[in-house]
Amino acid sequence: MTDGTRSDSLTAPAPDAPLGRDDLLDRAQPYRRELLAHCYRMMGSVHDAEDLVQDTYLRAWRAADRFEGRSSLRTWLYRIATNACLTAIESRGRRPLPSGLGAPSDDPERPVVEAPDVPWLEPVPDAMFRGEQPSDPAAVVVTRSSMRLALVAALQHLPPRQRAVLLLREVLKWRAAEVAELLDTTTASVNSALQRARAQLQEAELTEEDLSEPTDPAQRELLDRYAKAFENSDVSAIVQLFKEDAVWEMPPFPEWFRGRDAIARLIGAQCPIGPGEGLMLPTEANGQPAFALYSRHEGGDYLPFQLHVLTLGRDSVERVTAFFGDDLFRKFGLPESVPRNADRR
Repeated sequence: MTDGTRSDSLTAPAPDAPLGRDDLLDRAQPYRRELLAHCYRMMGSVHDAEDLVQDTYLRAWRAADRFEGRSSLRTWLYRIATNACLTAIESRGRRPLPSGLGAPSDDPERPVVEAPDVPWLEPVPDAMFRGEQPSDPAAVVVTRSSMRLALVAALQHLPPRQRAVLLLREVLKWRAAEVAELLDTTTASVNSALQRARAQLQEAELTEEDLSEPTDPAQRELLDRYAKAFENSDVSAIVQLFKEDAVWEMPPFPEWFRGRDAIARLIGAQCPIGPGEGLMLPTEANGQPAFALYSRHEGGDYLPFQLHVLTLGRDSVERVTAFFGDDLFRKFGLPESVPRNADRR
């Protein structure tokens, strides 16, 4: 889960005098991507994270004359961003996934009922955090493991200050004393909060096997088979790709399902896409392989249906979180429609 970067790395030289507002913003720009990742981990929402990063830069601009270089510019920006997130969480609450709200459904054939009032966890496109150069700070501090959907979902169940402590200590590698200063508390309290947060996240810890790259030939083949099975609406082929106790969830529907049999029954009974009516476009979300599933409509074009974020084991699919919403397709830079005669693969 660590990004392996100390809080005193990537620092700007301390200025001899307070920075002007424009100078500060110029020097703060390289940290925008990693601040966005930090706010996303805290909030579980791309939209909230973008708003809070914008708010962070506005606050920094207004307070430029008070930045005297006693800490690094990066540390100062993280302090502003973290406090902005903590304030926002007080009014916005946590963002769960269906599997975090209760037991799995025991009736896959029963129609699912949307829960639009729940502020669901949102996926995030990997492209938002790729630095343009290998030396870009974002390329150093935003790793796949720190963005995993399971981790971000588990963070949502921590009290806000524990969430901040865990991210600052484990992901960003701040010292306990630095975190205590930011949160206006004691080092002992920070260490205690970190211990409690670690205990709550034990089941969400990621192994090296979980982090195997989807460029591995066996996993690429697994992903190709997954896409083809959904395009053909081949339920038997789909189910063969899942681990025995695999999980399927699809916010904004609160029902979720565990096991091959339940997933097969769900797709067979409730998926409206028939054989040859689907189109899968590959993408990446939360450091994981993902697919945009399109459904062919009467006019002939393929239109957005679901965004699948996959958790892969060594040779099977362990979990699928299928998100609904045309706005997600736009956020991922995916087409709003695909012509019927487009190359299906």
